[in-house]
Parts: sequence; structure tokens; C-alpha cells
Amino acid sequence: MTTTTAPAPAPAATAVGQPSMWRSLLRNRLAAAALGLLALIVVCAVFAPLIAPADPNAQDLLARLRPPAWQSGGSSAHLLGTDQLGRDLLSRVVYGTRVSLLVGAGAALLAGVIGTVAGLASGYLGGWTDRIVMRVADVQLAFPALLLALAVVGFVGSGLGYVILVLGITGWVSYARVVRSEVLSLRTRDFITEARAIGVSDPVIMRRHLLPNVLAPLATIGTLHIAAAVVAEASLSYLGLGVPKETVTWGGMLADGQLYLGTSWWIAVFPGVALMLTSLAINIMGDALRDVADPKAYRR
Repeated sequence: MTTTTAPAPAPAATAVGQPSMWRSLLRNRLAAAALGLLALIVVCAVFAPLIAPADPNAQDLLARLRPPAWQSGGSSAHLLGTDQLGRDLLSRVVYGTRVSLLVGAGAALLAGVIGTVAGLASGYLGGWTDRIVMRVADVQLAFPALLLALAVVGFVGSGLGYVILVLGITGWVSYARVVRSEVLSLRTRDFITEARAIGVSDPVIMRRHLLPNVLAPLATIGTLHIAAAVVAEASLSYLGLGVPKETVTWGGMLADGQLYLGTSWWIAVFPGVALMLTSLAINIMGDALRDVADPKAYRR
């Protein structure tokens, strides 16, 4: 009696983990600089209590509105100055990385899981499954993502978990569309046909044979979605609909500093610069990953 085994999954067209691809990525000076900046931001988020020179919420009204250390009236005790309540701005910027990265990574992960499952089912099963998934995606795309997030957060309430949940649910469509298009081109390939012929179940085919082939585009979309989620969280916090007010966020700092732009510019500028650099670095990494993961552009 012979035992028939499922054919091995076809190798993915690209694999982000290939050493040669990482070498190609690091040879891109702009991408290498972005990667170094992201590593610094992650270190600040993880080791914020060790890096921050003071408690980010500690108030000192006698030291309020101190300028940065290099300006007249500044102090080395507050390198980036203080805000309207005398809180150390450097400490608040450092602690703000925690919320931004947590929301960005959490929202991208949640959206990626939902979108990948929906895209696999839609592209592989077709029929009514495909129609339902795509119509739901079309309906969601009819609403601006940030406006939809504002409406949902305003309805369910603010909080870190709610922000991650809302940004994750509103961001799954891009994952689903890309995965669906990839699966549509793969489901007629020989290795899928052979797997069906020997009785491999649909869930196993999707998990073992299709999912590995869509990981490269998923990595690119996920990277770009992190940047979008970071900016969206800052926008919600700026409007007072993000995380609780006592939690340090860059968006909340921007809201606090908008009234002092004419006299104490540093309150809003430094968190704004941190937000811009973080988003820029993540987007550069996403573009670089897309370039090296593109089988037409990648030649190794």
C-alpha cells in the first residue's frame, strides 16, 4: 500500500528573510539610515525609564516654559525645555514613542491577520465568499479611514485598546485586496492542483501552500501600515479621542503646544519632529522592502 503525501508548497517568489536580500537592503544607504533611526526609536520605547531624565508627568511650575538648553534661559537639566506645566519635554518625547509604536505595531498586526484571512478565503474559495468579502471592503473604502476611526472611537470611547482595535479593523482592506490578487494567480498553479487531487483540505492548502507565497507583499504593506497607524493615533490624540489624557502621546503634546507656538515653539515642534521622523523612517523601510522583495526588481 502506498502512502500519498501532499506536494511540498511551492517556494515563495520572494522571501524577506533571505540573507542576500538583507545585504541588498543594507547597501541602500537611505534604507540603512532609516533602519538605524528605527532601531534608536525602538530602544527609546523599550528603555524609556532608563533614558528619560525625569518623570514625564512631574510638574514644576517654577520651571515652566523653559527654552531648550542651547537657548538663552535654557538649562542643562531640561535639554529640550519644559512645557506650560514645567514637565521635561525630552522625557515626554521619549515616553511618547511607547504609545506610538505600540499602536502602530498592534494595529498593523490586527489588520494583517484579518486581511490575510479574508484575502485567502476570498481568492481561493471564490463564489459567494469572494463577493461578500469584496463588497464589505468596497463599503468600508467608501468612508475615509480617519473619519471612520473618529466615529467609532467617539462611539465606543477612548483608550489604548480601543484605538488599536479601531485602527486595526479600519485597515484590513489593503491586506485583503493584495492577498486576494496573489491567491488568484496561484490557485491554478500545478502544486495547488496536485494538492486538491490527493484530497488535501482547503484550510491546509491555504495555510501551507498559499500563505508562504504572500508573506513578502504582506511585510511591505504591514510596514507602511505601521506608519499610517502612528500618524492616525497622533491625530486622534490631538483631537482628544485617543488614549487617556494622562498618557504621554505625541499627538497630545502637539495639542498642548498649539497655543504656545508664538512664544514657546519647542512644546509642539519637538514631538512633531519625532512623529515626522518616525513616520518617514518607517515609510522608507517599507519602500526599500518593496523594492528588494519585488521579483522583477530583485536580481540575485
